[in-house]
Amino acid sequence: MLLALARAGHYLPSKWMEIELPRQIKPSDTEKVTINLGYVDLGRIDLLVEEGFYTNRTNFIRTAIRAQLGTHGGEVGRLIERRTLNVGLRDFTRADLEAARDAGEVLHIKVVGLARLAHDITPDLALATIGSINILGALQAPSELRAALAHRIT
Repeated sequence: MLLALARAGHYLPSKWMEIELPRQIKPSDTEKVTINLGYVDLGRIDLLVEEGFYTNRTNFIRTAIRAQLGTHGGEVGRLIERRTLNVGLRDFTRADLEAARDAGEVLHIKVVGLARLAHDITPDLALATIGSINILGALQAPSELRAALAHRIT
């Protein structure tokens, strides 16, 4: 019938604008962040932009963030390294935990395979140095350590 109407010279409007198609969500390389700044800080940023040090406020803020991340680059690297998954067998000794304690670090243990906590690790040392344990596989540890760390094991 539509074909017959079209041949007869009748106008057949397109329905493409009426059909709601699912939108393709494009992954973004950036994430929008909203911050509140005091008037004085904002004024200082605007002054630097006005004088040509930065192209706009966003350029200033991105530059400042990169500078801070660069300042803490070593820490960020150590944090990333410390939170990396271990695959296979991973033994944690008393010396490992004492070194973490002395460095003021908290371990987030993530193992795919088998993780073993040494028998000479005390519950107090384990609680002071182990923030979380995520094991995909098995955990071998003395029963007193398992009990002390029960709320940190996932």
